[in-house]
Amino acid sequence: MIYAIEYLTGALKRAREAKKLSQRAFSQRVGMPQAQISKIENAAVDLKTSNLVLLARALDLEVMLVPGKLAPAMTALVRDAGREQNGSPPPPAYTLDDEQDGG
Repeated sequence: MIYAIEYLTGALKRAREAKKLSQRAFSQRVGMPQAQISKIENAAVDLKTSNLVLLARALDLEVMLVPGKLAPAMTALVRDAGREQNGSPPPPAYTLDDEQDGG
């Protein structure tokens, strides 16, 4: 198993399942054998960048390189976007503790 890509392949699998696509239907959509999709999702093969981009875009995802300093902000944006899609309200931008709210 190739541990360096497990996060990416897991994200692809979750996105495919969220769209209610079987591996077979997804493989037909991207023109790749179903067995290859299975190997990719299980991190059993070293995923080529071109295939990663192809699969991601077929799932309405984009592959981006983000400067390390901006990674926490990007993570928060993605998390908040996921909440909005699930119908959950976004968290407040700030909160007042008991001492600051005057009562």
